[in-house]
Amino acid sequence: MLTKRIIPCLDIRDGRTVKGINFESIRDAGDPVELARLYAEQGADELVFLDITATVEKRTLFYDLVERIGAQLNIPFTVGGGISSKADVSRLLQAGAEKVSINSAAVRDPARIKELAGEFGSQCVVVAIDTKCIDGEWYVFLDGGRTKTERRTLDWAREAESLGAGEILLTSMNHDGTKDGFALEITRAVSRSVDIPVIASGGAGKPQHFVEVLSEGGADAALAASIFHYQEITIPELKRNLRESGLCVRL
Repeated sequence: MLTKRIIPCLDIRDGRTVKGINFESIRDAGDPVELARLYAEQGADELVFLDITATVEKRTLFYDLVERIGAQLNIPFTVGGGISSKADVSRLLQAGAEKVSINSAAVRDPARIKELAGEFGSQCVVVAIDTKCIDGEWYVFLDGGRTKTERRTLDWAREAESLGAGEILLTSMNHDGTKDGFALEITRAVSRSVDIPVIASGGAGKPQHFVEVLSEGGADAALAASIFHYQEITIPELKRNLRESGLCVRL
């Protein structure tokens, strides 16, 4: 049985960790460096850092903040937001990232995935997909959920894999921040459609939600933010619950 991963996510705006609901109603959630240190100590399997306004504001990431967070970690560290070139990726890897997450830039120029995978290896390239269900169909959204595309989520996940993506980070905008559970249907569909790991994101509210998405949903990992940031559940507590439910996790 493959080990399932638990991944806290730091959504960053203006150097602070923030969290919203359905990609809106953003509020402060704390200092990202302190949170990163806490999650590493608690046994998180990986950490994701997403600069949620870099693309829209057409600027580069806060590299100094990436360095400060990376210095606290002894676990894999994925960074995303505003990445558009090999130079961006190289600088992030030098700053302490192990993987990069690309979203809008990849959809607008799919060849970017192949280029980055060829330069840095597929294991370094995570393609993030922000998706929303509209009239029964799941569409890909860009620019932090602001821009709808006509791309179907399943089609884009398959294409991203064929171009060299090493992982898919799938976030349901319908479920984001609701704490009502992950989007099991689309997560399961994507997991069955690709042979690379799928990280489920959006909707975590209690341990049972993680059990469901990591079993019924077929996800290889589950990502969450607010329930960790606001200490509604700790990572050790969650992992014990997952182990008791029969899932293989690293304690």
